[in-house]
Amino acid sequence: MSDRVRDEGYDDFLDALENGDGYYLECEEGHGSLPPRRACPHCGNRDLAEEPLPETGDVLAHTVIHVPTPRFIDDAPYVTAVVDFGAVQLTGQVVDADPDDVSDGLIVSPDVGETKTDADRLIVFEPR
Repeated sequence: MSDRVRDEGYDDFLDALENGDGYYLECEEGHGSLPPRRACPHCGNRDLAEEPLPETGDVLAHTVIHVPTPRFIDDAPYVTAVVDFGAVQLTGQVVDADPDDVSDGLIVSPDVGETKTDADRLIVFEPR
């Protein structure tokens, strides 16, 4: 990891995901959200429980990045995808796949990887 300051809520989420214990937060009304949260973004409920993140999700939308920002210059080309896990959606990079082979509906598993540019951790998806 680079010299960035640790973001307790987000980095705790990445730690759990990396250890195979990914989770999301769910309020009493059944709304799902991602940590860190103190209240449900849908209804404002403050009673949030950790629920296990499903092991796989479906790519809802994706794009291939050919001209990246400087933070990802050594990573291009790469695929950024929004993946549906039921109660929540995650955004991250699809890894271990040719960009031309990624399509909406592709089943993937979440994990944590590092950018090639500066070794920062990020959410990645591996095709199943």
